[in-house]
Amino acid sequence: MGGIWIKGDSRWETAPGQGFELEKELHDLVEENIQMLPLLGASKLVVVGREVRLGPGWADLIAIELSGRPVIVEVKLARNADAKRGIVAQALSYAAYLQGTSVEQFESGVVQSYLNKLGHETVLAAVKAEDQEQALDDEAFLAALEEHLANGWFRLVLLLDETSSELQRIVTYLDSITSARTIIDVITISRYDVGGTVVALPERVSTDSETDTQNLSIKPPRRTTEGTLTDGPQAFIASVDRVQGAAREALDELIDWATEVAELPGVRIDTYTGVGGRRVTLLPRFATEKAGLVTIWNDNGKPYLSLWRSVFERRAPESISAVEALGVKVGQGNTVSDISTELRDVLGEAYGEATG
Repeated sequence: MGGIWIKGDSRWETAPGQGFELEKELHDLVEENIQMLPLLGASKLVVVGREVRLGPGWADLIAIELSGRPVIVEVKLARNADAKRGIVAQALSYAAYLQGTSVEQFESGVVQSYLNKLGHETVLAAVKAEDQEQALDDEAFLAALEEHLANGWFRLVLLLDETSSELQRIVTYLDSITSARTIIDVITISRYDVGGTVVALPERVSTDSETDTQNLSIKPPRRTTEGTLTDGPQAFIASVDRVQGAAREALDELIDWATEVAELPGVRIDTYTGVGGRRVTLLPRFATEKAGLVTIWNDNGKPYLSLWRSVFERRAPESISAVEALGVKVGQGNTVSDISTELRDVLGEAYGEATG
């Protein structure tokens, strides 16, 4: 039996679920924390639309994978009459409406209002703003997005607080007859009160016919010669060995700071080495969403930070004013080269806020 188990006086037992009173609560939770969804293939998503008009209906959420695949998310509570069959029909009808759409039509006619809300003119700009590794290739991404839209190669996410055997049978059948380029995920999110803390538990409901994860999509659009993502700070430390003077001192201080941040629960460090090894980034990120508040750069011996406002707003909103009080703008990928001790301290406190 799934769910959260708690230990009572004498034995372990399942915690009672609270459920969601309104569908909007579940909708808001996922829009603001899209990376919490345990999708097949562990793809990172960027939300580009909410309550999007597609034909006669309104799609709950539209997102984009870094691979260029569009994602349609339909949200239902189990008590909704459409939670067994209607949710499938709705998702398929939205996919059918999107098939054959060009990138220009998708941007101007489908998700333009949401892009404007995000402060972006294009889907590419919205996705790049969330690509903390800075590894996306513009032309490859747009070509992949165009191909997915033209052929109807989408990911359909059916999101509920509780699923049913009937829905699982329908999805299992669809999985068995559809191409591997069309993915259907059934996700449930349960809510619990554990010791006064509200906990959300997302789970992917597997089907009897699982898609081969090696064929989930067109190869993610990276540069022709890709960089390398490695666990831990070792590759970044190695890149710093060639730096001297004040820049070396600044980079060493940032490594020490990131190592300390990584001791917080749920924080890990990765290193991304760009093509040719001239640009190397240290990524103190939250393991649950593969994103962090900052990216640390060694750009051919030049140290600087990138700050990610969308992550601040999700994980550490109260720290935004503290950072900006130091004269540092919390933007979306803006860079900071004057990295004072005070700034490092405030950013450390921001990670502390983010991890509780």
